[in-house]
Amino acid sequence: MAELTLGKALGAGLRRAMLDDDKVVLLGEDIGKLGGVFRITDGLLDEFGAARVFDTPLAESGIVGTAVGLAFRGYRPVVEIQFDGFVYPAFDQIVSQVAKLHYRTQGRVKMPITIRIPWAGGIGAAEHHSESPEAYFVHTAGLRVIAVSNPEDAYRSLRQAIASDDPVIFFEPKRLYHHKGEVDLDAPLADAAPMGLARVVRGGTDATLITYGAMVTTALQAAEAAEDEGISLEVIDLRSLSPVDYDSVAASVRKTGRVVVAHEASREAGVAAEVIASITERCFEYLEAAPLRVTGHDIPYPPAKLEKYHLPDLDRLLDAVDRVLDRPNSLTGADA
Repeated sequence: MAELTLGKALGAGLRRAMLDDDKVVLLGEDIGKLGGVFRITDGLLDEFGAARVFDTPLAESGIVGTAVGLAFRGYRPVVEIQFDGFVYPAFDQIVSQVAKLHYRTQGRVKMPITIRIPWAGGIGAAEHHSESPEAYFVHTAGLRVIAVSNPEDAYRSLRQAIASDDPVIFFEPKRLYHHKGEVDLDAPLADAAPMGLARVVRGGTDATLITYGAMVTTALQAAEAAEDEGISLEVIDLRSLSPVDYDSVAASVRKTGRVVVAHEASREAGVAAEVIASITERCFEYLEAAPLRVTGHDIPYPPAKLEKYHLPDLDRLLDAVDRVLDRPNSLTGADA
């Protein structure tokens, strides 16, 4: 086991994938000599050369378009979108071409493209550097959508994404790039849990807290705080946003009878809304209270000095837990 930051784990995952398959190539803005703005690809140009790690112009539509051509020729391109808010110029290529070509060719053409997106807020960045566009891609048939939350999962899931014949939108929570954890660099990929499987991060009996990405850390903090008050929260990391592992989610909700779903993206038509609707369909007779969501607000991402008011925090999560448990909360008043 090696102790790595999430960023270093991603770099190790790219390196291992390139060693395992010489058809894996990396492309993106400043990923070569600079190693990417977050240094995820640092050192890979020196090791694998400019034919496999190459810098592109500042044109996301061209980057993804190039990846489509490479996939047609049998390569496994890995695209880095420099920041989440920069993916929109490539949106047409992703949803109209990348997601559809396997279906459109009746299975004759595969699109093994991995699109890495440093994602979401919490780093005090400028406009278009802290957005959460996952719902756009979850709504697009033909794409897998993955959101990692820790170094071990980052290393393993990135290798799985690159090895997959499906196109994968791979979200990396940039505010966790420097968080450390143990990573088994030698574990066979065949022994890893499936890429689409949710993970019970912490067991509990009173309510289920479902989330993904950087919010997993906040959810674990909420579970620890709730334990001090005698409340047992089960925390589930979805990991895969499309498809969602509803079997694992439903098993937890049927056990606890209460559920809170959290994400930092906007509230309207977000992932939480879909998860809650699907839970209600599957587990209605088990629910002891209406499911609740804790999300970002329906506004453009705010300036850096205001982002703490936008991002779901410990207090908002615990208040939602109090509400599903029918405890005193922000709506009833502390003395209710």
